[in-house]
Amino acid sequence: MVAVFNKELLSWYLITLKLKETVEAGIPALQQTPTSTRSLKLLEQPHQQQHQHQQQQEQSESLQILINDGRENANEVSNPPEDEWVISIREKLEQAHQDDAAGSWAKLCVYRIPHCLREGDDKAYVPQIVSLGPYHHSRRRLRKMDEHKWRSLHQILKRTHHDVKLYLNSIKELEEKARSCYEGSVTLSSNEFVEMMVLDGCFVLELFRGVAEGFKQLGYSRNDPVFAMRGFMHSIQRDMIMLENQLPLFILDRLLGLQIGEPDQRGLVAKFALRFFDPLMPTDEPLGKNDRNRLESSLGYATTFDPLSDQGGLHCLDVFRRSLLRTGPQPSPRIWIKRWSHAARVADKRRQQLIHCVTELRESGIKFKKRKTDRFWDVKFKNGILRIPRLLIHDGTKSLFLNLIAFEQCHLDCSNDITSYVIFMDNLINSPEDVGYLHYCGIIEHWLGSDSEVADLFNRLCQEVVFDINDSYLSRLSEQVNRYYNHKWNAWRASLKHNYFNNPWAIISFVAAVVLLLLTSAQTFYGVYGYYRP
Repeated sequence: MVAVFNKELLSWYLITLKLKETVEAGIPALQQTPTSTRSLKLLEQPHQQQHQHQQQQEQSESLQILINDGRENANEVSNPPEDEWVISIREKLEQAHQDDAAGSWAKLCVYRIPHCLREGDDKAYVPQIVSLGPYHHSRRRLRKMDEHKWRSLHQILKRTHHDVKLYLNSIKELEEKARSCYEGSVTLSSNEFVEMMVLDGCFVLELFRGVAEGFKQLGYSRNDPVFAMRGFMHSIQRDMIMLENQLPLFILDRLLGLQIGEPDQRGLVAKFALRFFDPLMPTDEPLGKNDRNRLESSLGYATTFDPLSDQGGLHCLDVFRRSLLRTGPQPSPRIWIKRWSHAARVADKRRQQLIHCVTELRESGIKFKKRKTDRFWDVKFKNGILRIPRLLIHDGTKSLFLNLIAFEQCHLDCSNDITSYVIFMDNLINSPEDVGYLHYCGIIEHWLGSDSEVADLFNRLCQEVVFDINDSYLSRLSEQVNRYYNHKWNAWRASLKHNYFNNPWAIISFVAAVVLLLLTSAQTFYGVYGYYRP
């Protein structure tokens, strides 16, 4: 028996066999007819012709059926059944229903950087030394830090006399909650995920406590390659503040609680985190011995977040951002501005323009002065004077601002205050001359190579950022500045001062010209007066 796999060939084969049987069945009938009975056959010829005509019709119908079957089989081979296509679509819809029913979107807080923000500066979002969490867990060049993570876990177990099962079992209870904090599906198995959370979390806590209490007190050598106050620590801090490199705060709270014997404690990790990331603050007032309680004392104002309490805080980046904005909600924009607001606008030079640049504002008579406060975003404007707090720019400022902006873009329950400030400064700075003048006023202090690098930094921070200027806390201030800028008398007065009162010699020349003009006018008056009244 020969197996036939092609249905089309099988159909044509059956048709050929049927034709052959029909031909062979007709030939013997003609050969077996004798001459003597030819006359009888002539009498029966009408009846036989009718019978043969019926047989031919039946054969043609059977051949047509076989041909149609062959064509249908050929179509089935070329086009799959429609039912399979519909079934696949229904399976995809069912998977979408399961993803939507999971309800994990509400707990999402550690996001992947969108590609539109990542373009052109991937290094600012990707850790270079240490990886935390699942997003960069498998990177080969970051595995060198794993041995130091194991050393930190060993040191904790040695110092607390705990069994590692205590930490593994405790974090196992929080596994599902921790997985829902990350965007997309985490491919790690249950044991791998729990091991990663324990290992990374203990490493982070050792760094936090080492900076706050001293690494020597924790049992590390003074010349330890990682757990020591070296210049290497700044690079670790910059990696640990990145959005894709975050651990849920409740995981760190649980691990620290197990170490100190209070598994349900809250707020202590946030306090350690603020002390650890204080060198990244965009101000030039780091915490000293006399200023260690500066944050706690400043919380006497109306605040939306207390980093020392058990409320708020998703991860270390969120804690750091909330500490920057710790003086409470900002004034809402005016109603007439909101009337023209749209749901979302892509920030470009036509739509994110809050105010004019420094050079143009100076030409309209607006002055710039440094405001004495550690809250870098607290800008004030009154009587033609724009007071801006001091801003310190170093090699980690760009990555810090980019990750803060990305978090504000991704997280729903998050204001856009950092984005508003950065766009405000981007509007002020269009050239190195603008940076130079702000530096002259004491507003900007930077450790970069030149003023042009600072200008380029601000001009690139908010590319492709979704931002509505009418939802900015600086919209009212910008409207006041623009009103002052559009007043022509202010521009004329500023032009007069700039052209004739910009230095002492120009002032002396102007005064001499005025005196000479007055004397000439007096001489002319007395000459004319004496002529008519001698």
